[in-house]
Amino acid sequence: MSEPLIRTVDLWKTYDMGAEKVHALQGVSFDILRSEYVAIIGPSGSGKSTLMNLIGCLDTPSQGEYILNGRMVSQMQDDELARIRNQEIGFVFQTFNLLARASALHNVELPLIYAGVPAGERKHRARAALEAVELGNRMHHRPNELSGGQRQRVAVARALVNTPSIILADEPTGNLDTRTGNEIMQLFEKLHHDGNTIILVTHEADIAAHAHRTIALRDGKIERDHINREDDAHRAAGVA
Repeated sequence: MSEPLIRTVDLWKTYDMGAEKVHALQGVSFDILRSEYVAIIGPSGSGKSTLMNLIGCLDTPSQGEYILNGRMVSQMQDDELARIRNQEIGFVFQTFNLLARASALHNVELPLIYAGVPAGERKHRARAALEAVELGNRMHHRPNELSGGQRQRVAVARALVNTPSIILADEPTGNLDTRTGNEIMQLFEKLHHDGNTIILVTHEADIAAHAHRTIALRDGKIERDHINREDDAHRAAGVA
């Protein structure tokens, strides 16, 4: 079996709330292999948002280890974490987080601008990412000229454009109607089939069911970690 893409070992996150300490995560450990499609699920207050922030290098643990693609990111400083976020992680948010006055193409280019990619290559890669999410004919439209589903597809293209190690999606269907949400989940299935590692954070069981493995949190601890689809477990582990 290959080395895991993600390894967490005894992760804790503790917040000081005056005289009280709140343990948002309490000793969370798991591995995620390349090409896995994993849902992290739990009710409000379960710790899933805290865990997402740690996986996404938006925060650091109070104690424990987080290793991403062979690098110990749990001990990195803010500037190093920013570099890792740009290189390794493609974010997809519930609220899309698109620049209102910029075209779809320019929105998708943004991570490449931060990475210092030359203009010609940026445009080529951004166009290719929009084509991959079936929005090649809308690349010059601004967000207010796109439907909710199309805006989320732009956000997915932006997440893909840097060829990240993981796509981290936070409630990606939360602002969409059921039909459009299902279309976005079909898009994630296609991206996973193409070899992308996807981590989906949600509180909805029906959305989590689209993933091939579910890690359920409750009160800052892993309540269960189970495979939804055996074929995915074999593929991620490199079993024929």
